[in-house]
Amino acid sequence: MSVSPAEPAAYPFNEAAGLELSERYAEVRAHEGLPRVQLPYGEPAWLVTRYADARLVLGDQRFSRAACVAHDEPRQSENQNNSGILAMDPPDHSRLRRLVAGAFTVQRMERLRPDIRALAESLLDDMVAAGPPADLVDAFALPLPVSVICRMLGVPEADRPLFRKWSDDALSTSSLTAEEAEASRQELRAYMAELIAGHRVRPADDLMTSLIEARDQGDRLSEQELIDLCVAVLVAGHETTATQIPNFVWTLLGRPGELARLGADPALIPPAVEELLRFVPMGMAAGIPRYATEDVEVGGTLVREGEAVLVSMGAANRDDRRFAAPDALDLGRTGNQHLGFGHGVHHCLGAPLARVELQEALRALSLRLPGLQLAGDIVWKTQMLVRGPRAMPVGW
Repeated sequence: MSVSPAEPAAYPFNEAAGLELSERYAEVRAHEGLPRVQLPYGEPAWLVTRYADARLVLGDQRFSRAACVAHDEPRQSENQNNSGILAMDPPDHSRLRRLVAGAFTVQRMERLRPDIRALAESLLDDMVAAGPPADLVDAFALPLPVSVICRMLGVPEADRPLFRKWSDDALSTSSLTAEEAEASRQELRAYMAELIAGHRVRPADDLMTSLIEARDQGDRLSEQELIDLCVAVLVAGHETTATQIPNFVWTLLGRPGELARLGADPALIPPAVEELLRFVPMGMAAGIPRYATEDVEVGGTLVREGEAVLVSMGAANRDDRRFAAPDALDLGRTGNQHLGFGHGVHHCLGAPLARVELQEALRALSLRLPGLQLAGDIVWKTQMLVRGPRAMPVGW
């Protein structure tokens, strides 16, 4: 069993442009033990690339997120953002999560499906009416989840350009200094505080009003927790889905006939979404480190108390110990217990909403535009935590 840290390898392994999974992951996964890696900022960390190890670290209470506040946590940007629900452990994490979880149940999201389907079809109507070429990101992939989360939270859709910038800043790696990132975060907090004040005067049937009532009547969260929770829901509620829609389309277009196949047999769409969630490594690198609260053996390595561990969900989702032919895209794959939404107490709260949005996006595109094709060069996001097209010109 490995116990002494080796000289850490420079990390991340992936390239920003494109969606390939670096071959380095397969190389380190093939060796016993965990590799030691060094991100551009913060302390070194152990890197988990195997599926079983990933589930252990993400699901075991001996690994803490809250401990990050006492460390120089490994990260891709100068700015250290270790506040909010993602930096909490139970019971504080459980307290906040329960306040929001009821709004994102599978049953509630299924009741939203007709409206999301109508919105997807309406966006494509407008895109087709304007004629090709169209930017799939700006015309379809971004406004779909933005509109949905704005309605749920009670945010004016007209403010979309504002929080698109704030969201980009929150996910930026090296384009902002720590001071600029903090200033952007405070701008978003101030914006959200103003919206909350407006909702207190004019309550509505939305998630923000429910959270305000929990704050003001039940005193179940502080004012700062209320603001940060609304910020987290707004950013997380649209950014990943808006990125994954063009990622999925890009992946399917690289396999001729697959998009049309989904349109010919829409029953394939739900398993196809699960397979694309497994197959597409959206993250530039593993992030959100966990800290061992005691000595724990992980994958043949003794992780000492206080050491950081990074979990690469993208690499774990390609582990041949768990998935047959893991590097092949199989839209009919069954038993697909991927880690695309994480695992454990920090499993993505909005997974039921994301699934419905992704399914309805692929349904609308495959039925309406089975001949969809690229109509120019993709502009990839750079210096971001997530990978995907910033602009994707398409024709049909």
